[in-house]
Amino acid sequence: MGKLEEVSRKRKKKQDIQHAVLATVAVTGVIAFAAIVGNAVQLLNYLPNERYNLKYRMKSVAGRLIAKGYANWMERDGKKFLRITSKGRKALALEQAKASLSNQKKKWDGRWRMVAFDIPERRRGVRFRLRAVMREIGFVRLQDSVWVYPYDCEDFIALLKAELKIGKDVLYAIADTIEHDKNLRRHFNLPEG
Repeated sequence: MGKLEEVSRKRKKKQDIQHAVLATVAVTGVIAFAAIVGNAVQLLNYLPNERYNLKYRMKSVAGRLIAKGYANWMERDGKKFLRITSKGRKALALEQAKASLSNQKKKWDGRWRMVAFDIPERRRGVRFRLRAVMREIGFVRLQDSVWVYPYDCEDFIALLKAELKIGKDVLYAIADTIEHDKNLRRHFNLPEG
């Protein structure tokens, strides 16, 4: 396995663990840190043949969630609890929407969904993040700032716009036809028109 693949795999593991902890905090409202460490074995079952200092890992995950503004500590009766913030709820909703969009059974209705954006150069990090998320979902780049997808994704794009704070810089459109769409249809395994 190459170095880039290894780095990518480790980053994905960290994100999966963070999302699992964030989802747990969201479901319970607050979660005692001791409970996180105690249940961490269940969260990390999918990591075979690797040994982790679970207490350290959970503190690291909690620290990263707090640094991102997704959670914060609260203390009650001398015990520390991790509580999800509104920013954390938005990030979790985006991740859940991304997962549901990827996992839904899709039947094409013959219309293309297009996302066009014009994000200023001073916010290039946001532009890069938007492109990365759209690529991850399965969008195909039609032109530099125009991406296309064959299935309904309006709710997901609305969540993404809210999360990245780019509402007016991104347009969502539905098109009945795209000129020369043969390669697009082939890419998405859609019937030839």
